[in-house]
Amino acid sequence: MSIQSSAALQWDSPPVPALREYPSRLFVETTSRCNLSCVMCMKQNPDHTACDGDLDLQTFTALEPAFHNLEALVLNGVGEPLLNPNLEQFITRAKKLMPTDSWVGFQTNGLLLTNMRAVTLLDAGLDRICLSMDGVDATTFGAIRAGSQLLDLEWALKALASAKGVCSRPDLQIGVEYVVMRDNLEQLPAALEWAAERGADFAIVSHLHPFDEPHLNQCAYDICTDEALLLFQTWKSKADIVGVDILRYFEILWKYSKSPDEQRIVDFVEAIKSDAQDRGIALDLKRLFNMDYTRLEETLAVFDRATEIAGRTGLDLRLPEIVRRERRGCNFVEQGGAFISWDGRMHPCYHLWHQCRSFANGWLHPVQSRIFGSVAESGVLEIWNSKEFRTYRENVQRHDYPVCSSCNCSPCDLVQKDTFAQDCYANAEPCGSCLWSSGVFRCLD
Repeated sequence: MSIQSSAALQWDSPPVPALREYPSRLFVETTSRCNLSCVMCMKQNPDHTACDGDLDLQTFTALEPAFHNLEALVLNGVGEPLLNPNLEQFITRAKKLMPTDSWVGFQTNGLLLTNMRAVTLLDAGLDRICLSMDGVDATTFGAIRAGSQLLDLEWALKALASAKGVCSRPDLQIGVEYVVMRDNLEQLPAALEWAAERGADFAIVSHLHPFDEPHLNQCAYDICTDEALLLFQTWKSKADIVGVDILRYFEILWKYSKSPDEQRIVDFVEAIKSDAQDRGIALDLKRLFNMDYTRLEETLAVFDRATEIAGRTGLDLRLPEIVRRERRGCNFVEQGGAFISWDGRMHPCYHLWHQCRSFANGWLHPVQSRIFGSVAESGVLEIWNSKEFRTYRENVQRHDYPVCSSCNCSPCDLVQKDTFAQDCYANAEPCGSCLWSSGVFRCLD
């Protein structure tokens, strides 16, 4: 191929989803109300003050100009979608306007999923449904999802299986979502097998997002990165071979006079830091020195068993990382996503959808909702193509952000302000402290 034809091919190619003139995915909150009080939900956060409400038909209609180009429409937010009586009408209207190869789905606790409701949802055109499941032991399930029982989930799965036959909809994709915590980690493989036996096609596993400080003890992930961990373990092995105890580094670092053996430790660690800098890897040495490797090995072993179960049962399993990915990427922005609250406000991602306080990085991080407009006041495509929103998406795709979780200065005043202005790189987007981009949290997308 000539240079000229290659350039022409590149010119004719559609832009990446984030830079198209329309969103490719919409995440629409049908309601912020819920009929459960799950321990890990941001709504149980003492600082959660958002008003509850339901998406109405007028607001949904304002989104329709974007439907003609949508790849996916996800109808859930912080509430329970089945509480909105217009849910089937939303699905029907969307399916009439969306491309034939697109899909509509939502996540639910399944408590209201009766046989009749399952039929009306499938008749409306629902393509995917994901049921919350955080344990296969009745006691654990009830403790996490206060107000629900494992039997409720079993009835919901039976209702969906029956509706697939009644409605002649074998194509419906049924999934479960499992939020991993220390208390339910060991139950994950058995839970996946239980779900697969009852008709689940896929499973989404996510780590707990700690919205309150006590939840930190339940996290089964670590905020060190995969590349930092690999580099450290490689150098630790080298140090062990030559008899250098690098774990004594902080004990001797500030000693005025060091013995030859102590100086070797300092020199060894300086070599580690230099290697990391050359590779562009952020190192949190104190965290690496004190990491609970046994806990990570336990999580990895459970994930390995879960993968084996999925392979044997044919379950499409989507697991999160157990440590952060060094090479970050925002699927929400890069795949052309936009998020709509029940009142019609447009946001860029899950992380900035609702006001909350997060402890995902191990320290308090106030998160403010980022709003680019309201579809009740401006058109959905006008907001999407506004200079402010497009610039935001362009900036995010560069991934030129600090790694707040690995920074020796964290938490700093810049990210702990009640109102975020900019990070230490002068970015106006608070992506440096977001763990969604590192593969730790997962959702239906």
